[in-house]
Amino acid sequence: MEASAGLVAGSHNRNELVVIRRDGESGPRPVQRIKGHVCQICGDNVGLNEDKELFVACNECAFPMCKTCYEYERREGSQVCPQCKTRLKRLKGCARVDGDEDEDGVDDLENEFKDMGGDDDAESVLHSHLSYGRGGDYDLPRSFHTVPNVPLLTNGQMVDDIPPEQHALVPSFMGGGGKRIHPLPFADPNMPVQPRSMDPSKDLGAYGYGSVAWKERMELWKQKQEKSHMRNDGGDGGDDGLDLPLMDEARQPLSRKLPFPSSQINPYRIIIIIRLVVLGFFFHYRVTHPVHDAFALWLISVICEIWFACSWVLDQFPKWLPIERETYLDRLALRYDKEGQPSQLAAVDFFVSTVDPMKEPPLVTANTVLSILAVDYPVDKVSCYVSDDGAAMLTFEALSETSEFAKKWVPFCKKFNIEPRAPEWYFQQKMDYLKDKVMASFVRERRAMKREYEEFKVRINALVAKAQKVPEEGWTMQDGTPWPGNNVRDHPGMIQVFLGQSGGHDEDGNELPRLVYVSREKRPGYNHHKKAGAMNALVRVSAVLTNAPYLLNLDCDHYINNSKALREAMCFMMDPLVGKRVCYVQFPQRFDGIDRHDRYANRNIVFFDINMKGLDGIQGPIYVGTGCVFRRQALYGYDAPKKKKPPSRTCNCWPKWCCCFCCSSRKKKKGDKSKKDKKPKFFRRTDNAAPVLALDGVEEGAEGKDGEKPAVISEQKLEKKFGQSPVFVASTLLENGGTLKSANPASLLKEAIHVISCGYEDKTDWGKEIGWIYGSVTEDILTGFKMHCHGWRSIYCVPKLPAFKGSAPLNLSDRLHQVLRWALGSVEIFFSKHCPIWYGYGGGLKFLERFSYINSVVYPWTSIPLIAYCTLPAICLLTGKFITPELNNVASLWFMSLFICIFATSILEMRWSGVRIDDWWRNEQFWVIGGVSAHLFAVFQGLLKVLAGIDTNFTVTSKAGDDEEFSELYTFKWTTLLIPPTTLLILNFIGVVAGVSNAINNGYESWGPLFGKLFFAFWVIVHLYPFLKGLVGRQNRTPTIVIVWSILLASIFSLLWVRIDPFLAKGDGPLLEECGLDCN
Repeated sequence: MEASAGLVAGSHNRNELVVIRRDGESGPRPVQRIKGHVCQICGDNVGLNEDKELFVACNECAFPMCKTCYEYERREGSQVCPQCKTRLKRLKGCARVDGDEDEDGVDDLENEFKDMGGDDDAESVLHSHLSYGRGGDYDLPRSFHTVPNVPLLTNGQMVDDIPPEQHALVPSFMGGGGKRIHPLPFADPNMPVQPRSMDPSKDLGAYGYGSVAWKERMELWKQKQEKSHMRNDGGDGGDDGLDLPLMDEARQPLSRKLPFPSSQINPYRIIIIIRLVVLGFFFHYRVTHPVHDAFALWLISVICEIWFACSWVLDQFPKWLPIERETYLDRLALRYDKEGQPSQLAAVDFFVSTVDPMKEPPLVTANTVLSILAVDYPVDKVSCYVSDDGAAMLTFEALSETSEFAKKWVPFCKKFNIEPRAPEWYFQQKMDYLKDKVMASFVRERRAMKREYEEFKVRINALVAKAQKVPEEGWTMQDGTPWPGNNVRDHPGMIQVFLGQSGGHDEDGNELPRLVYVSREKRPGYNHHKKAGAMNALVRVSAVLTNAPYLLNLDCDHYINNSKALREAMCFMMDPLVGKRVCYVQFPQRFDGIDRHDRYANRNIVFFDINMKGLDGIQGPIYVGTGCVFRRQALYGYDAPKKKKPPSRTCNCWPKWCCCFCCSSRKKKKGDKSKKDKKPKFFRRTDNAAPVLALDGVEEGAEGKDGEKPAVISEQKLEKKFGQSPVFVASTLLENGGTLKSANPASLLKEAIHVISCGYEDKTDWGKEIGWIYGSVTEDILTGFKMHCHGWRSIYCVPKLPAFKGSAPLNLSDRLHQVLRWALGSVEIFFSKHCPIWYGYGGGLKFLERFSYINSVVYPWTSIPLIAYCTLPAICLLTGKFITPELNNVASLWFMSLFICIFATSILEMRWSGVRIDDWWRNEQFWVIGGVSAHLFAVFQGLLKVLAGIDTNFTVTSKAGDDEEFSELYTFKWTTLLIPPTTLLILNFIGVVAGVSNAINNGYESWGPLFGKLFFAFWVIVHLYPFLKGLVGRQNRTPTIVIVWSILLASIFSLLWVRIDPFLAKGDGPLLEECGLDCN
């Protein structure tokens, strides 16, 4: 797979394959030899050496490097030339570093420390030697003393039989006495060294490493460790006793569970049980005490409350067993990524999906790709696939620019170990250059890199501006070839390898991760299944080209914020204890650019920090669509490997007839199990987790004469399941990944074009049992649900530094449309065969996990009782009726107990999860806002789509906002979704005004019943307050609450004024007499 192969476009059905090279290149561009007298690292002049000649750091390639960068590279860097990668040898007058003793040549002691007393450079060299890695917390002497006066630790007396020449410690050269003792970094014949004797019981523990006595003690310790190790492992001792501590550390688990303290979780569970009991008594009272004069209102309220209680049960009990997890990256490195050895970490394929570059800016996608290419992971194990489902030439050109900029950005990130590694967000950070003694070279290179990134942004923005006006004849490439994707709905598949094994090197000559552009074929008359179809195309392309055993998918606006996030996931995936049964590792979603108050609950803190941790204690979190590391074999529809049950224990203490009964019951169970196994399963897992076919024909054919029959049947079934691609089918049988060694890059690219053709998935299991599941716009829930039904479990990983960060909609309309899409997907799943209410029984899905999936598909239906319940307060205030009869003491007790339990549950939930009360309250508010708007429309839209086949869309028209920070927050976009909550607000405001005026007219006796109705109405208004704030906007920076209360209080006081009439004389009023007419 070469980066110089050019754009490969074609269609398998039409037998077309075209290779378009960029700029007429025939191969990778060679690395140009850098010339000049300017340091290529810091930009300063190279300078002269001691002989007044041009300073040459590397004698192999003469790479321009000044003496300061040369010494820094030898002292703290990689000690190799940035261009030719040969070791930088010590030059005349330069300090020694580790490894110089192995070089050939004559020492330069007389020149190395010449003019030590008055030369600042020599003093710094001496400081580097004497500090010995301990920092400069003391002042070095300006002069040397030939005979140092250093007191011996043992007062000059021999305390053991160790000869003086075998001692490891000698008096350091401190000159006038010092606080520290250091070994001499060099031998000076003019200075007589008087070794002191040491007490092994005192000195060896702190200073004696390397002495003869220490070596003898190490040998004894190693022998003891070997004996204990053999006893623990049944005689299998280690090969090298020195590595035993590392081996023991590497054998330990790579992660562990951290249950919440019982002092926090037990009261939480007790309150849940108490709340269930109180709910039972509450509903007993509500059902047995109807309101006869307002029977309709009472009946509606009871039905709504029962629905809310059922929804609470579905949401609450999956949080019964919350846990947290901790990873050990050091153990992962000891086991799979030892320094100096080839890395054994598993390869990972990254998937980034984008559709419309006008809605998803190319600069955002470029930042995501750059963060992937700079991830802290072996470069030969990382491949990035970008799916362009819109076949936009703008995305293609932006990726081309990104691949060129990555050659500068990636080495900068890895050299200085910066976070985050998305340049847009990195350069937005305010950095204190004086903190932690930032190096001058870092400051210089950071400024240079920022200038490079600004130029990169200018080039990307120029491409965006150019793409605004499409030519009539369509786009053409640089060589004059028409762009294959000019027709978005009718174009061939396209693959371009921008960075690969033979063309992906940075400016320092180091290899870069692979970067591949993919645009699947699209033709009229085919159902392409939107994002799910694009992800499945990436699964097949990556399997043909790289076939990494693990996949990580990201939205184009989600960049890697923690470069070690992939290693965090591998602590679970590659753990030999739990990794085999893990289908995916889900990370929480974190967002940038959200206002401080998070008005519309964009962060979803309650879901990610409470619900997901609760699911992790059962069978794992649900898949949320991005920031997830998958096991490739789990996406292929295989069952999870089953746990080996320990052998059953028997005893002879029971009567014989009891044993016969137990044996018969066991035989019956085995018989039932064998009957279940006879049901046709397509694939099963053997003990070694290798996929094999579970077909009776194969097993029977294995016993027959024709030995080729099983292989033929297996191949036919595999092709029926995975499609007509022998290369891809062969890759599915490789559990640990890897590509076919016999295939060449050209044939692999041709096969990759084949697997992304529009008709490849016809009559296969793609989207049904394999890959991302079709049938809903929220394909993420379906995909994770299918994996859990196969017996897999998932892991929720929450590193201290957020793994990924993305962007979220700020204004109200965009947020409601996002929620509408999620709710519509849930409604579609509810009407599909994969609905968790009736699908997947008898599989590997756990009971409480099913509760969570049921809640995820029925929550949009809560909008119907919710909007009815929010309308009841206004009706009660306008009619003077209420949903409950007059309360007695017992009824008041149940009402108060229920409210106390609700508050106690929420408080204890926030206590063990660490969620702040303002985040919890925002979540409660937006649950009501989304429920009475987006969820309601999703229900009706889903019904129209499923029952009548009508697909409706809601258009959004926007009004421009200002240029200030979070200006998008105040942008008003009218949409149909705003009508129901606006109506509820108006009704409740009118009801409050009417209720207060009625109480004023009827006297103080009517104020008592009014308080319950007003509390009910204010509950609705307070929950809809963020919606009202977004609806009104800034209004010249006048606080919204002032406007609302002004209108409300003005109406009330106006009614009071009319009622009191202070300026009119009180009279008895006119006399009324009967007119004599019969009105009946």
